Amino acid sequence: MKDLVLMKGIKKSFGKVQALKGVDFRVGESEIVGLLGDNGAGKSTLIKILVGYHQPDEGEIYFKGERVNFRSPWDARAAGIETVYQDLALVNLMPIWRNFFLGRELRTSLGFLKVREMKKITLEFLKKEVGITLRSADETVAFLSGGERQAVAIARAIYFGASLLILDEPTAALSVGETRMILNHILEAKKKGIAVVFITHNIYHVYEVADRLVLLEKGEKIGDYMKDEITPEKVMDIIAAAALGKP
Repeated sequence: MKDLVLMKGIKKSFGKVQALKGVDFRVGESEIVGLLGDNGAGKSTLIKILVGYHQPDEGEIYFKGERVNFRSPWDARAAGIETVYQDLALVNLMPIWRNFFLGRELRTSLGFLKVREMKKITLEFLKKEVGITLRSADETVAFLSGGERQAVAIARAIYFGASLLILDEPTAALSVGETRMILNHILEAKKKGIAVVFITHNIYHVYEVADRLVLLEKGEKIGDYMKDEITPEKVMDIIAAAALGKP
């Protein structure tokens, strides 16, 4: 499988705390990779380096075969990487259509917003891609459930042609039904050729959809397995043993 993302020897320290200790990480084209580990394992730091939120102290990053050094998340987004954070996927007080086109608004040649067109696209695309039927695109995000917010963010990534979708704890605090909905959306994204990085500490959620599982603990990669090579229970044993300093 051809690599979409390749990160080599990534190191990052914050003061005296060494958050990443030479981590290698890759994501293949149209691959779903589960990135697992306890709190403080380095999962979020690794991803924030990939998308330009942090700069690495050492290491190399390649995206679509070219070495990159994104200076901000906007640079990564322009290159085709969409990141959906658990609590920051959408702006609660904004209408849904404004969230859908946030930073990518459609404008006339004179610079005016194409409001009617953006509302129409939002309503039609959400219904078609993620099965969300809205009375009005002017409804604020605050009225959506947690699962619906995640679904809108995923649909937005699909609409704008992302090559890589990064989901940070997408199923945290969701009901069983909404978790199932999000997992289905992730599988649909894969069918459309989008690679997914699923960051979580819940092995049972990611195990259902992942092609491969990467395990981090205390800033080091402690495992990289195809899903059919390992059970969820074994994954938990490896992470628990590493947390306790056991081989």
